[in-house]
Amino acid sequence: MANSIKIKAKMSGDVAIVKSLISHEMETGLRKKKKTGILIKAHYITEVTCEHNGKVVMTAYWGRAISKNPYLSFRIKGAKAGDKVKISWVDNQNNTDTSEVAVS
Repeated sequence: MANSIKIKAKMSGDVAIVKSLISHEMETGLRKKKKTGILIKAHYITEVTCEHNGKVVMTAYWGRAISKNPYLSFRIKGAKAGDKVKISWVDNQNNTDTSEVAVS
């Protein structure tokens, strides 16, 4: 799922405010297809990792309850303009994606 993560990271004082939108179906595995009644296979993000200049600053463990195309926002204290912020995810089918942006 290349290019599934959109990130913005902007300085506000000595804090970088990071906002991201992840394009992912986040299917729970509990819904059925209307026409056939067959369960739709579960497909959801299980882990999101956020790094600041190569150092992990946050890891989130997600499950079925997270909505489709999840939005994630967090702050990094002590960041500077030009620092790198990277967000990566892994889903229950071992698909992955990573995106990186410089703080502005």
